[in-house]
Amino acid sequence: MRKTLFCLALLALQQSAFAEAPKIVDGRFVTADGMTLYTFDKDTTPGVSTCTGACLNNWPAATASASDKPSGEWTLIAGADGKQQWAYKGHPLYRFAADKQAGDMKGDGFKDMWHTAKP
Repeated sequence: MRKTLFCLALLALQQSAFAEAPKIVDGRFVTADGMTLYTFDKDTTPGVSTCTGACLNNWPAATASASDKPSGEWTLIAGADGKQQWAYKGHPLYRFAADKQAGDMKGDGFKDMWHTAKP
C-alpha cells in the first residue's frame, strides 16, 4: 500500500514538474507535439485574445493543461473559449486548423494577419 501511494505521488509530481511551455523548433514556436503556433495582428492589447467565436474554429487557442506553469516570457491568459491560453511576451498563441501534421505552416501570412510565432 505504501509503495502504491509513493508511486502515485511520484507520478503526480512528475506530471506537474515536467509540464512544458511551447518549444522552439527550426526558429518557430510549436506545441509539444510539433504543431506550429501563430500570432494574430489584431491582438494589440497584451494578454488579450481577440480571436473569438467563428475565428476559434480555424484558429484554436494554444491551450495549457491544468498542470502547466508560466515562466519567464511565457504567460497564461484567459482565452476567449474560457480555457487557459499560452502567450509569449503578452501575445496570445494559436494553432491553425488546416495544419494537419507536425511541421505544417499553412497559416503563415494568412490574410496578412496571421504569422508563425517566433522568439
